Amino acid sequence: MTQKEMFGDALWLEPAEQIGFPVLRSVFDIGDDFDKVTLKAVGLGFFHAYVNGIEVNDSAFLPLNTDFEPRKDYPVGEKLFGHRLIVPVFDITDKVAKGKNLLAIHFGGGWYTFQGGPFGTAKVIYVVEVESKGKVTRFSSGTGDGFAGSFVSEYSFTCLEGHDYSGFDDGVLKELRFDGRTVAAAKAKPLETEYVYSNCPGDRIAETIVPDVINSYTKDQVPCRVYDVRKNISAIPFVKITAPAGGTVRLTFSEEKTGDNTIDPAHTHRQTFTVKSDGKGRTVSPLFTWFAFRYAEVEGGGELVSVGFVHSAVEVSSTFDSDCEALNWLYKAYINTQLSNMHAGIPSDCPHIERRGYTGDGQLTCQAAMTVLDAKEFYSKWIDDISDCQDVLTGHVQYTAPYIRSGGGPGAWGCAIVEVPYRYYKEYGDIEPAKRLYPQMLRYFDYLEDHSYNDIVVSDKEGEWCLGDWCTLTPTALPAGFVNNYYYIKSMRRAVEIAGLIGRGEDVPGLEERIRTRLKATNAAYFNTWDHNFLGNIQGANAFALDIGLGSGRTKDFLVSYYRNMGQYDTGICGTDVVTKVLFDIGEGDVAADLLLGDRTFAGWMKAGFTTLSEYWLNSTRDRSHSHPMFGSVVTYFFERFLGITQSEGSAGYRELIIEPFIPARSNRMSGSRKLPCGVVSASYKRDAADGSLVHASVTLPQGKTAVFKHKDVLKTLTPGENRFDFTV
Repeated sequence: MTQKEMFGDALWLEPAEQIGFPVLRSVFDIGDDFDKVTLKAVGLGFFHAYVNGIEVNDSAFLPLNTDFEPRKDYPVGEKLFGHRLIVPVFDITDKVAKGKNLLAIHFGGGWYTFQGGPFGTAKVIYVVEVESKGKVTRFSSGTGDGFAGSFVSEYSFTCLEGHDYSGFDDGVLKELRFDGRTVAAAKAKPLETEYVYSNCPGDRIAETIVPDVINSYTKDQVPCRVYDVRKNISAIPFVKITAPAGGTVRLTFSEEKTGDNTIDPAHTHRQTFTVKSDGKGRTVSPLFTWFAFRYAEVEGGGELVSVGFVHSAVEVSSTFDSDCEALNWLYKAYINTQLSNMHAGIPSDCPHIERRGYTGDGQLTCQAAMTVLDAKEFYSKWIDDISDCQDVLTGHVQYTAPYIRSGGGPGAWGCAIVEVPYRYYKEYGDIEPAKRLYPQMLRYFDYLEDHSYNDIVVSDKEGEWCLGDWCTLTPTALPAGFVNNYYYIKSMRRAVEIAGLIGRGEDVPGLEERIRTRLKATNAAYFNTWDHNFLGNIQGANAFALDIGLGSGRTKDFLVSYYRNMGQYDTGICGTDVVTKVLFDIGEGDVAADLLLGDRTFAGWMKAGFTTLSEYWLNSTRDRSHSHPMFGSVVTYFFERFLGITQSEGSAGYRELIIEPFIPARSNRMSGSRKLPCGVVSASYKRDAADGSLVHASVTLPQGKTAVFKHKDVLKTLTPGENRFDFTV
């Protein structure tokens, strides 16, 4: 839609004079009789809208993050595929009254004005539509509106918000007559964008936590308290201000604490919230950012009353439990981490330092997120973001979607343009996103061809990174070309499948020839003929090769013996998933289970008291963010392999449901469920106390759904409802 189609005659507005985080004020007069009143509004970056002093936003951090409009010379030398502005619509019928009403929109900050690559300056647009007896009357933003200042005094999107209430008049948000200073409205530059609606859920507070006080002390004659939220989350803190007028309260947030119960400065990531008091005993919270922390220090006259776990409003649609403490921890920690990284419609790398929708992290975790969460609309929106951020000139796919200049590489990042819509199709049975992006997939394949030497992907955009695997336990040794060829081959195979589904069979021979060429080149460059290893099997190299059909029985044997003896991962964000998958594929699920339970990696985090997954393994090359979901991709296998809730090879959306469990030797009990398009499927398995080879099973299927149960020589049909039976492992 165009601006005219979405907003009619409404204008984009900004204050005629500079005001930080302004409040637009508009009075509209409606008649005695109305049936429905709606508000369409966008304040850039984020906004909060109020009608007669009542907030109307049903979500925080609106509008959703997109590549809003073209930026001059950014990205350098590229032209992005598309630009969108997602417009929220609010039903305000119960908030208006006959006669005059006040609309106030408080806006600024967020991604649109982000200092790392801003689109433009803060601006606002709205239209109020009043329906009465079949007629519609519209009140639109225009130069007759006015602006007033607000209490937001300092701001940096990723780490800082400050409020100053000492001179603030609350009437700006709720009083028709306002005697404070106002500034005239001026026309702002319209956006060059497509205006759209979206079903993607916005951010909401999903859980409210009352934190524990774990320390009280005085610092420079200022009283301080340290609070423990009991888990690391992305959150909105609510602070009761007890300081006298003019006094300042400062909150500092950290993911870790020291041994003497003070916040660990190495893990604050510069996150602070400051409040200058007006002496009225307000309870306040940041409006234009969130913080990521477990521990908070409050300096001055204030009390951390509660903390709201805020994230995109996606529901946890799975359960998992076993007698393996580390597996239970990993399931919960992954969900906690993934939710903490779902904000404003994008899956981010971390909820504090960068907050960016990395295509590498996102393609690695998309299947796990779709498995444990009800995330269909969320990923539908992010697929559009990936599409928007392809360069139409070269076919290059950005490392983040929406685009913010960041590091990454070809294949392991850019192949998200294939992997995410493909996984969306397999999980939900909806081919349309993959069909829509199919021409862009082929365009990206041409880009990878252009950045290859001897049929190995060896470069990306000039001047940018060219990563392969990332965050390995020891310094990364796998050549980037090896990893990126793996993703290129894998993505072309996905494209062959998609081509057959959408009637593009004429593309298949060319794709298959490219696949053969790349397999041959990968084998020639990286296979050691004398011992049948790829690159000496460093950091899971054999698994990458085996997963695309290379290697021999000796390659497989060395992979198994290597990880059986080590019992730990030595891999990065890509290799951890690939090694786990391949071990299950070749019938070595017990070795995979041993890695998942290894003390130096996942179980190490558990024993260290972590409640989220970190960016780096313990005792690794670095220690930075403690809330990165990328290693959590392996949670997929809890459901697909341990519980065995899977589908036949040609199936999508679990139309042909298969239950094929693997019970690891180290477990006597496992159970869980997940929501599929057909409904909730649950499974539980328990070894017999007297005969450990006998397993008592219960599988429950939704009404009207059947499944095939497979285990070794057992093959049976399961019917709707609960199915109880035994089998031997």
